[in-house]
Amino acid sequence: MYEKKTKQVSFDENPNSFIGAHLSPENRWVKLAQIIPWSRLEGRYHRTFANPKVGNPAKSCRMAIGSLIIKERLRLSDEETLAIILDSPYMQFFIGMHSFSDRAPFDASTMTYFRKRLTPEILAEINQLIVEASKDDNKHDDNASGDDGTSAESKPEAKNEGTLILDATCAPADVHFPTDVALLNDSRVKLEELIDHLHEGREEKKPRTYRQKARTLYLRFARNRRPRYKQIRRAIREQLGFVRRDIELVKELLAASSRQMTPRQMQYWQTIQTVYRQQQEMYQEKKHKVEDRIVNIHQPWVRPIVRGKATADVEFGAKISVSLVNGYAMIEQLDWNAFNESGDLQTAVERYREQHGCYPERILADKIYRNRKNHQYCARLGIRMNGPNLGRPPKDKKLYDEQKRQERSEAGERNAVEGKFGEAKRCYTLSRVMTRLKNTSEVSIHMTFLVMNLEKRLRDIILLFYSWLPAEQLAFA
Repeated sequence: MYEKKTKQVSFDENPNSFIGAHLSPENRWVKLAQIIPWSRLEGRYHRTFANPKVGNPAKSCRMAIGSLIIKERLRLSDEETLAIILDSPYMQFFIGMHSFSDRAPFDASTMTYFRKRLTPEILAEINQLIVEASKDDNKHDDNASGDDGTSAESKPEAKNEGTLILDATCAPADVHFPTDVALLNDSRVKLEELIDHLHEGREEKKPRTYRQKARTLYLRFARNRRPRYKQIRRAIREQLGFVRRDIELVKELLAASSRQMTPRQMQYWQTIQTVYRQQQEMYQEKKHKVEDRIVNIHQPWVRPIVRGKATADVEFGAKISVSLVNGYAMIEQLDWNAFNESGDLQTAVERYREQHGCYPERILADKIYRNRKNHQYCARLGIRMNGPNLGRPPKDKKLYDEQKRQERSEAGERNAVEGKFGEAKRCYTLSRVMTRLKNTSEVSIHMTFLVMNLEKRLRDIILLFYSWLPAEQLAFA
């Protein structure tokens, strides 16, 4: 059951509305609460409930989204997030509480349900609302400077304006570096747990699994810091044998036992069978690649993403394609499988037109985006792409030198998106996604970009305030 809120606590209506503590309007959480369109988010959040009039009362939209923003902004765990909310009246105001309380507004485990309720699509819409609100701020600034306030959408033929920056990165999941032997050992251990579960309550003797021998052989291999090729092959063959035997035992117990697996155990069972088939195929054919390769039985959706970077040649997580406009980042595509990000250029350009009423004047992107198809698409719309044109360079040396200078200059401008990736990974949680479920991991990634855009808008509002002041009143003028 969800009761739709019609009013939110607001400093604009009553500065003394929060009971139990005096709050400063200059506090960052107060300012952040004022720039978030809570009322518009309320309607979108309300539609996620199949029947809002049935069941226990749910937490408010502001409490759900606000708690996740606090967690992401401060890089906290769910338990630490709840603890810091209890300590701070500002954070209690931020999540929509009307008075200071020393009682927990929810349990730490409830934040998992918040992430399940807030789908990536909802967070993408919220992110879009934040970007649209930032455009309204710019319009007010233009009007104060003498502009007539005519929007780009109202112009009959708006010319191309602005810059669209595109790039892709990987959001590594919280998994240990996978090896074939370790993956098979994890599968064997989980199969032994399934055998114990299915045999519980049976009078017959438990089937022999050789778990002690299998563990001894694995530890003997794991202690070898630099195993040779033959040693690796032997360890894989041994673990494959143990896993094969345990799979057959589980099948026999499923047919004879009255006990059934839980949904979580069934997921492990299906994943381990896939892991065994993949590892058996790679072992027999002496190869190291297989389609849809599983690298972790606890998160089977995680795939290896080849990066070719100095720090990591391969990362394990979700690949995301990102667009950057005026400092605001939007996720164009998120996939756990590797994909060619050049296919997102046309989608990003059309989305830019929907948001701004015109096509971008230029696109700054990596060379993987500059293929023939994208060049023809941009040429048809009058959009200029950075980098050299396809074909031979011009014979005119002056023209060639001018093009090279422009390429170097625009390459520096394109680094803005690299800075955004650095901000997301060093200041927020994109460097290691700690959530364990597929949908909650995607929500965590989207939440990183949402909080980044909120902080960007907060900085823009502060700069907009200082831009209205006369130069003689500024200390740094």
